Amino acid sequence: MLGGMFALSDYLSQRQREIEAALKSALPAKTEHPTQLHAAMRYSVLSGGKRLRPTLALAAAACVTPEGDMQAIIAPAIAVELLHTYTLIHDDLPCMDDDNERRGKPTCHKVFGEANAILAGDALQALAFEMAAQSPIAPERVVRELALAAGSRGVVGGQVADISATNSLTLEELEFIHQHKTADLFHAAIRMGTIAGSASEDQLADLSVFGSSIGLAFQIIDDILDSDDPDDDSCSCISVYGIDEARKRADKLTKEAVSALSGFGDRATPLAAIAQYMLMRSH
Repeated sequence: MLGGMFALSDYLSQRQREIEAALKSALPAKTEHPTQLHAAMRYSVLSGGKRLRPTLALAAAACVTPEGDMQAIIAPAIAVELLHTYTLIHDDLPCMDDDNERRGKPTCHKVFGEANAILAGDALQALAFEMAAQSPIAPERVVRELALAAGSRGVVGGQVADISATNSLTLEELEFIHQHKTADLFHAAIRMGTIAGSASEDQLADLSVFGSSIGLAFQIIDDILDSDDPDDDSCSCISVYGIDEARKRADKLTKEAVSALSGFGDRATPLAAIAQYMLMRSH
């Protein structure tokens, strides 16, 4: 599936351009009142990032719908990125992780103040649901997927577990954090793209396996990369598995993800390539 002449870097660059354009269009102009809030929203969303989640949503949709219909699916795809950015803004706050930088730039609260950062995150969450509701197919199902990933049984629940975790993290606690803080949003991105692409239930089931597996693998690799940072004191899988076992688990999850794509043929080549890229990334 990964053979042939598929150029992942070109594919990612093209998708990133499409996603950036859609994000800029969806966000309120920084000159629109209240200007401080809208400037904070644009600052956080447009400050870089790989755009993996919306890219995965588009790639999943392409498995089940003609390429020419992709533009209609861009709104639910960027909904995931808007919601992801809201979680990052709130994660960075002094009452949470207390981070001063994000992607090499001052965090939102450092530039705009804590109150504006909180409100910018709130506004981005609302905008995410507005975009999800623009799905051309089954908008109510797409919105529900985002809601399930965002709430107390999803990202917020994972964040709560993360901030209350101790250094003596159990395997069960670790897996809960990984599943809900990280994997749930990857899972939602895949399912939202697949549903918006008018997939069958069997197709949705297979791609859901892919989404869950790569989401967990992504967080394990994050933990491995963060283990080289002496200033990072967050709980991670390294303290539970050790690096060698963590790498094995990430590799196994990636293989499970790629295996779930076997029924989609060449249309799944981008998803399979992205899964391998996520496993082998160095940052």
